Amino acid sequence: MHLFGDPAVWLPLAFAGLMGLSILIYVVLDGFDLGVGLLLPLAADEEKDRMISAVGPFWDANETWLVLAVGLLLVAFPMAHGVILTALYLPAALMLIGLILRGVAFEFRAKTEGKMKQRWNQAFFGGSLAATLAQGYMLGVYIMGLKQQPIDIAFGLLTAVCLVAAYGFIGANWLIIKTEDTLQLKAIRWARTRLWGLVVGFAAISLATPFVSPRLFDKWFSFPEIILLAPLPLMSALLIFIVWTALQHLPTRNDRWSWVPFVGTAALFLLAFIGLAYSFYPYVVPDQLTIYDAASAPESLFIMLIGAVIVLPTILAYTVLAYVVFRGKATDLTYD
Repeated sequence: MHLFGDPAVWLPLAFAGLMGLSILIYVVLDGFDLGVGLLLPLAADEEKDRMISAVGPFWDANETWLVLAVGLLLVAFPMAHGVILTALYLPAALMLIGLILRGVAFEFRAKTEGKMKQRWNQAFFGGSLAATLAQGYMLGVYIMGLKQQPIDIAFGLLTAVCLVAAYGFIGANWLIIKTEDTLQLKAIRWARTRLWGLVVGFAAISLATPFVSPRLFDKWFSFPEIILLAPLPLMSALLIFIVWTALQHLPTRNDRWSWVPFVGTAALFLLAFIGLAYSFYPYVVPDQLTIYDAASAPESLFIMLIGAVIVLPTILAYTVLAYVVFRGKATDLTYD
């Protein structure tokens, strides 16, 4: 039977694609505003409001993509949802606590002055750090097959630290686009130093993934797959070179190329996502459950697909509208 003729085949694949797209958009968009939170302690007091202003119109829309991804996992792959969250319950709880703390700090820091404002700034940083570390650890443990052996935990901690550098890097790239003068120069310096943390994280994931299981090793190093997949690392190396070169030449007259590091980093995230998707397909729980084993009944998926076709464009339109309306340089933060 043809692939798109059997709902039991194409519906799980469609929902896996929608969930993957939601995760990718979340990592890029919420990655930069978490990154700005991570960079907050490095700025002078008078610059922190401008940094918050650079993410203020976007952060809640960005987190919508995480809600959508988790919701799709729950309704489309309930068996996988149970297995994954059971294995990652504690870091998932830490991530939620961090995101809640960020939201509270974002609102309350604008209503206080002096030491209380400094404490809310610290809470904003702490929430950003907790959420980022939790996400990085969950990624590492997921790649290692949701096992909890010492080597798996160590790899999870490595990816957690590297994700802090990666989010800080894309956050600095966002500030390069949204800020001017001294703060923009600082953002360029922050990006230059954090680029190598991103490179280490990408290298660690790329090297570890094929060795997690014989199945993954064969997917990457069998012939002709090794030839067909060669463009992924080559394109990644080229993008890293482009981003590094752009950072060396910034700032430019009229801010002409300030967008290059951010777009290049987003493209790197896309390539990494493609590599991970190729590695683990058709599994949604590595080497345990495929998307077809874990999927809900086709009748249920079809009804939910109708809802997704309505909801996904709505969220996308809202996100695009927010970025269009608040384009340009960040202005002074006001709540009038």
